Amino acid sequence: MPITITMPALSPTMEEGNLAKWLVKEGDTVSAGDVIAEIETDKATMEVEAVDEGTVASILVAEGTEAVKVNAPIAVLAEEGEDVAEAAKAGPSDGAAPAAEAPAEAPAASNEVAPSTGDPGAQSASGGWISSGVVAASDGGTAGPVPVKDGQKVFSSPLARRIANNAGIDITAISGSGPKGRIVKRDVEAALASGAKPAAEAPAAKADAAPPAMAVGPSSEQVLANFAEGSYDLVKHDGMRKTIAKRLQESKQTIPHFYVTVDVELDALLALRSQLNKAAPVRDDKPAYKLSVNDMVIKALALALRDVPDANVSWTDDAMVKHHHADVGVAVSIPGGLITPIVRRAEEKTLSAISNEMKDLGARAKDRKLKPEEYQGGTTAVSNMGMMGVKDFAAVVNPPHATILAVGAGEQRPVVKDGALAVATVMSVTLSTDHRCVDGALGAELLAAFKTYVENPMGMLV
Repeated sequence: MPITITMPALSPTMEEGNLAKWLVKEGDTVSAGDVIAEIETDKATMEVEAVDEGTVASILVAEGTEAVKVNAPIAVLAEEGEDVAEAAKAGPSDGAAPAAEAPAEAPAASNEVAPSTGDPGAQSASGGWISSGVVAASDGGTAGPVPVKDGQKVFSSPLARRIANNAGIDITAISGSGPKGRIVKRDVEAALASGAKPAAEAPAAKADAAPPAMAVGPSSEQVLANFAEGSYDLVKHDGMRKTIAKRLQESKQTIPHFYVTVDVELDALLALRSQLNKAAPVRDDKPAYKLSVNDMVIKALALALRDVPDANVSWTDDAMVKHHHADVGVAVSIPGGLITPIVRRAEEKTLSAISNEMKDLGARAKDRKLKPEEYQGGTTAVSNMGMMGVKDFAAVVNPPHATILAVGAGEQRPVVKDGALAVATVMSVTLSTDHRCVDGALGAELLAAFKTYVENPMGMLV
């Protein structure tokens, strides 16, 4: 029977996306793993792979279409041996919900397509966790989440899962005959015909009531009532701006922020940076690396978190999550907002490795080409506005992080050394913390460790 390809959820905040480009056309044969389309999310432009093999019978959503709801049918695939014309006439099937009925409250991709850019079970940069979700069925019941056996996902079609759920049988005990062992409708029907027994009932999970949606501001009508018509322009919010507004409001409403500020002297760091850049080997007529102050700030914060592990944490209501490594997110401004690519295990990396990685991440962030695993997660973040001439500021903690370091500009200031007035290059940094898990004393200890590495930068090389 025809296989419906639906709009996948490629980020935890995605409720709709733009179908930027089709990489296949009607009549093309595709195999599992082939890239078939490019989808624009609120964070990036991502490629989508086919899970099944077959022939593209019908493209339901034209490329360039905006605001396509998650789980809405976008194409129909004819299985091997199936008449393509008949599959195209049949339209969406296999339990896919029509576009108008795509459930906004469950923005999860069906198992019919998969993003080619990362594991959809990864932690999001905005603090959410992407789950497989529940796919609505058009004729009653639900497909249920993608099942897991021995820690591995058991691939199955939504229709197969729905039939198994309705019959009360354990789909993980069924052998799949679809592509790459995927369990499809006929496998479940065969199991039922052979007398498969209902799965043992598991205790029902207690579902927490969903919190009411937070309003992120007044309506345009309320605001415009105060202004004369023709004295303004309305610029509609894109997905990224909506996500930023929701996440920042959630952060300020749920996280008790606490701020600690210190001044650090940069002269030793600037001198070492100059020496290291001059010593960089030349490859293909270009230096192998060119360190920035921000690269050294990332390294210093990562080492400080290694030295003060109680600050490298995330808050949950029932336990403290203590991270083994410092995964440092770095705020990058892009048109329409910002994104936070992550330098993983930064405490273990050399300054040159951090520098080259950040150049690559920053360039792809501006082109919206980051993979989900490159901006989801992290244990802390750096927001540097020093290059914009900002002296000091306080950043907003991005859950599930417990800390974020706001970095101001380095400038020459008068300082007192050994009782005498002198001039030094000084930078103000402010650590914002989640006071539930990083209180004032712990935050001060973390900043003291950071200050030590910046003012004695040779310690970052050993």
